Amino acid sequence: MPFLMESWIVFLKQAGMGLGFVGVWLLCIGGLILSCLSISGTWVVVGAALLAAVVSPAPFPGLATILIFIGLSAAIELLEWFAGMYGVTKRGGSKLAGFMALVGGVLGIFAGGLFPVPIVGSLLGMMLFSFALVYLVERHRLQKDAPALHIAMGSVTARVFMIMVKVSVTLGMIVWLVIGVIQK
Repeated sequence: MPFLMESWIVFLKQAGMGLGFVGVWLLCIGGLILSCLSISGTWVVVGAALLAAVVSPAPFPGLATILIFIGLSAAIELLEWFAGMYGVTKRGGSKLAGFMALVGGVLGIFAGGLFPVPIVGSLLGMMLFSFALVYLVERHRLQKDAPALHIAMGSVTARVFMIMVKVSVTLGMIVWLVIGVIQK
């Protein structure tokens, strides 16, 4: 009877570890999808690394990997926050227009959530509001359409670029996690 109980405990441990790794891979896939939609997928991969640290009998991922992932996620958030502002000022826009790119992005995320397609709506809202507020500020300042459009497109271009950066960093984190877990 004790042998049967011991076998059952070993089975449950193995099943729990297997389910834990399924959770890790699902979190990684979810993080990648969210990053493609300009949502914080890098933080989901941090969660995957934390789960992998709990379920893995190997020392990987350790504290250093998790701290690096947290640092990368924080840096991406900070860069994304100011991307629209940078895109505007890089194209000759005023500081006020740069600030409006930031405000428009934040407002657009919430207003875009009202669109019928929830996640895509927020992404489109962020770009649309950022573009519109920058255009209005620059149109008023310059009294011309073409330069105002050029400057406003800077906010959209910067945000699209940041989506590509976010997806690349998320993929890099996932690859690092997968290679580390497989090797250990």
